[in-house]
Amino acid sequence: MQAMLAERVKTWTEEWKQEGRQEGESKVLRRPLTLRFGPLPSGAEQRLSQASEAELECWTDRVLDAQALDAIFADQR
Repeated sequence: MQAMLAERVKTWTEEWKQEGRQEGESKVLRRPLTLRFGPLPSGAEQRLSQASEAELECWTDRVLDAQALDAIFADQR
């Protein structure tokens, strides 16, 4: 029983760390987007808060080259 609990705590800890990293990346990306394009519409805010780590990395790469906010969030295909 103790081993199962210890494993579960380890799993939860890793999940919390991942959530914290994603939240931090989202916050860091939000600042240059706001500085470049002005206040973000609610749809953009929602996408940032729900994004995966891969999406956040992709969008961060696009900040310097995108001519419009829509280009940041364009489909990755």
